Amino acid sequence: MSSTTMRSHQCGELRAEHIGQQVTLTGWVATRREHGEKLAFVDLRDHTGVTQCVVDNTVDVRAEWVLRVTGVVAARPAESVNDRLPTGAVELQDCAVEVLNVAEPPPFPVSERADQVAENTRLQHRYIDIRRERMQRNLRLRASVNSAIRRAMEEQGFVEVETPMLVPSTPEGAREFIVPSRQQPGSFYALPQSPQLFKQLLMVAGIDRYYQIARCLRDEDLRADRQYEFMQLDAEMSFVTQDDVHTAIGAAVLAAARAAGQDPGEIVKITWQEAMNRFGVDKPDMRFGSELVELTDVFAATEFKAFAGAPSIKGINAVGQADQYGRNKLDQMTDRAKQMGAKGLVWLRVAGDGTFESPVAKFISDDERAQLTARLAAEPGDLLLIVADQWATTCEVLGQLRNDIARPPVHEGPYRYLWVIDFPMFVGVDEATGRPKPGHHPFTQPHPDDVHLLETDPMNVRSQAYDLVLNGWELGSGSIRIHQPELQARIFALLGIGEEEAQRKFGFFLNPFKFGAPPHGGFAFGIDRLVAILAGEENIREVIAFPKTQSGADLMTNAPTPVAAKQLDELGIRVLPPKA
Repeated sequence: MSSTTMRSHQCGELRAEHIGQQVTLTGWVATRREHGEKLAFVDLRDHTGVTQCVVDNTVDVRAEWVLRVTGVVAARPAESVNDRLPTGAVELQDCAVEVLNVAEPPPFPVSERADQVAENTRLQHRYIDIRRERMQRNLRLRASVNSAIRRAMEEQGFVEVETPMLVPSTPEGAREFIVPSRQQPGSFYALPQSPQLFKQLLMVAGIDRYYQIARCLRDEDLRADRQYEFMQLDAEMSFVTQDDVHTAIGAAVLAAARAAGQDPGEIVKITWQEAMNRFGVDKPDMRFGSELVELTDVFAATEFKAFAGAPSIKGINAVGQADQYGRNKLDQMTDRAKQMGAKGLVWLRVAGDGTFESPVAKFISDDERAQLTARLAAEPGDLLLIVADQWATTCEVLGQLRNDIARPPVHEGPYRYLWVIDFPMFVGVDEATGRPKPGHHPFTQPHPDDVHLLETDPMNVRSQAYDLVLNGWELGSGSIRIHQPELQARIFALLGIGEEEAQRKFGFFLNPFKFGAPPHGGFAFGIDRLVAILAGEENIREVIAFPKTQSGADLMTNAPTPVAAKQLDELGIRVLPPKA
């Protein structure tokens, strides 16, 4: 319902069918324009749009004043119809104007031109910034996405449960925000990085299907896709496999996309190994080609020293890019490859006759050139890039170069969602302890086919962890959890966590598992990131009502601020001077 006791319609609602009706509108003055000696045009704006009101020229109203206007809807003269506005065929005549509040001139115009205003100015006066059409659209899109997610989860039998905001510290994860306890001086709470432990305990408690649009906090450096505070869809399910989790979360994600007016299609699924081999990254953008191609066998007997004996050789074809990269750019690309850990980068331009133009072309035999041309589907005008190194380095370097060369902006269609599954259980070895490092949290279930390798070959153990990726952005991650105490003990032992340490750090979480924990798994994805992509924004600050700057400051409230000495005394806290 748009009507209230103060208005009959909103500013963006009036159409030709309302002609002849007396209506009352409320809103802000967008513009005031003189129209002869006796009349003026006032464009009245609210979040739904703008209506032109014809008022007496003696009415004193200015930009951003708050008005209540009563008048009769009339057709605009044909020559003044504004086809760019939904209300552009009508105007309000015979207007009575009531000034509800006056306003000082705003620090910047409430128009799309405000995008040219410095971001710090916009954030300092965010309440003005949010009046703009762009911010109104983004925040209302966010509300629609949240609503669609809630409906999708509840239709699947999920129960919304709120978990605590004051939790014990778990310093093994991301850096936390710490909250001192006044009643227990010297002790501290942490603000939750996620509801992870509590949602698993809800599975032990028999909730079966939990969800929450949860506020999480991490004291991490900020960037375009990260804030101290972020919102995520958090979910956990009992008696499921990872396919069940994917189905449930996929339903919510696709419902959110449809709420944004998209036809998202299906969510495809690939393994981590395939993602690395084809795209060189574990969050691949599948909207464009130039995939990594295996070339190790092509150069198995090569006499080219840079390739001879290399464990892994891969290449990509930057189609049609040969003329776009001069020698200076290619040298810069080679330097970038070295900075990422590669020994070097081989580039080959494909000439009009199919030969290669490159300083190393003479070291590649005719047979190797023929195989390389066929394998990479190379044609004249293409630019071929090849890396020979360890498998991980080859994949990662070419994956980054692929993105650098061809990746479109994240919000440009089509929208390609995918699940990446079967991540490694462990990622390398801790040099200090010699023990494997977990690729996910230590409560992640190993792949059932690989459990027997835990003690003998841990680096080849796959986990039941999975990520959801959209256009090269990781939306979120999850896993099937360990619910058997014996298996959990084996994982802790591999990580060097003894029984006493496990009890000290995780006892409150592990002890309930002795009382009948069901098989369970879950997932969480970032709503800020998803909405930013759906809204066509590169920075999540544009879809958050009151974000922080990159330095962590709130320019509108001036937070963070010092607190009074009395408060610190009550908490038993002493602030040390900054380090020199």
